[in-house]
Amino acid sequence: MHPVDESRPIGRILLFGIQHVLVMAATPISAIFLMSATLRLDPGLTVNLLSAAFLLSGIGSLIQSLGPWKFGPRLPFVMLPGGAPLILFLAIAEQHGLPTATGAVIITAAFYFVVLPVFSRLLAFFPALVIGTMIVIVGVNLVKVGALLVTGRPGQPGFADTTNLLLGLATIGFTVAFYWLFTGMLRQLAVMLGLIAGTVLAFALGAVDAGPAAEGGLLSMPQLLPFGSPQFNLLAALPLMLYSLASMAEATGQTVINAEAVGKEIDKRADVPKTIRGDALTSLFGGFFGLPLMVTSGENIGIVRVTGVRSRYVTAAAGVVLIAIGFLAPITRAISIVPSAVVGGTAMVVFAVITVLGVQMLGRADLDRHTNTFICAVAIALGLLPILIPGVYGGFPPSVRILLESGVAVGAFVAAVLNILFHHVRPRLTRKPPPAAVPSQAQADAEPEAGEPAPAQHH
Repeated sequence: MHPVDESRPIGRILLFGIQHVLVMAATPISAIFLMSATLRLDPGLTVNLLSAAFLLSGIGSLIQSLGPWKFGPRLPFVMLPGGAPLILFLAIAEQHGLPTATGAVIITAAFYFVVLPVFSRLLAFFPALVIGTMIVIVGVNLVKVGALLVTGRPGQPGFADTTNLLLGLATIGFTVAFYWLFTGMLRQLAVMLGLIAGTVLAFALGAVDAGPAAEGGLLSMPQLLPFGSPQFNLLAALPLMLYSLASMAEATGQTVINAEAVGKEIDKRADVPKTIRGDALTSLFGGFFGLPLMVTSGENIGIVRVTGVRSRYVTAAAGVVLIAIGFLAPITRAISIVPSAVVGGTAMVVFAVITVLGVQMLGRADLDRHTNTFICAVAIALGLLPILIPGVYGGFPPSVRILLESGVAVGAFVAAVLNILFHHVRPRLTRKPPPAAVPSQAQADAEPEAGEPAPAQHH
């Protein structure tokens, strides 16, 4: 039996599963707090969404790890909300309302299944140059959003409050200190430990209201359709649908990297679609609970390499733990009182890693070629424009603005189109026919004159 399929004693499996949860728990927390702060959601709804995020993360991890039927590659995967899909979800919600954003997630989840059969053909148009450019834009955007959780929005009361700045910077400092002091597994937990240390400091400074954590019952059920009935608008969903193409390419890389980490040979044609189907199914469920797209995560691959525990039942156990957290109201309420400035400091570190991953991917995109440098530069310039200068497209119609104001979608689209123009269309237009061969003197002498019979061929 391959180590990835080995089962271990339940106690050890559960312990290793909790370890995975501790490393990745900051991501759903950051995602939901970002949603709450950006959309100004009330505390009750925030707790509800946090419960749903843990529940769906657990269900997705079970699907990807156990691989029922044609869903999930049976590799040690965990699934999380956040990243670029969260930013696109928030942009759609601010422009068209939360019911339309929920509908966009459901449409995109269905779009996965429609596009999957032809995905292998589309993948040629999303090389490392395109995906790396998109990930850099995603990372810059997310760092900015995380920073706004620390500083608040310019022009609003409490902007750049000294206490919040102290908490945010201290959280980053704690994270760096833990990463520097510790090795092995404790280093892997540096982000979570930094979040905890920042929260303790907030308690000491009196910046935490612990009252809501003591209210309510023991169990909670995530609310179905918390924003009301979904509204379906194909134009509003277009940025998410465009991102899903890049997400499928990213899922391809995640599956290959995960298989390499556990030392298992896979058939990409068979196993990658299973990962994408798992993403699509989990996102479809998540859409009905008010969540953005759910995606497979590579955060757990480092733990697999450090511990040497390659069993997929470990991440399945992590899925069970995440589901339990989703139903235990005191845990979600306790998490919900973490100050936004502390979450913002943690988010800045976590999301900045995305930018670094994009830079690493661009490093494999042959930027020494001037054409690739030009494509990357134009895409980043247009993608960052609405991020660095909010409202720059305010004079455009709403249906056009929803596309232009999504820097991630614009950057990916521009990079993909320029890649096609320069690397697929232009070579065909400029290709010249091979020059006619000039016969040598010996060949000319050997050729018969016009009207003369050709010499007989001897075999």
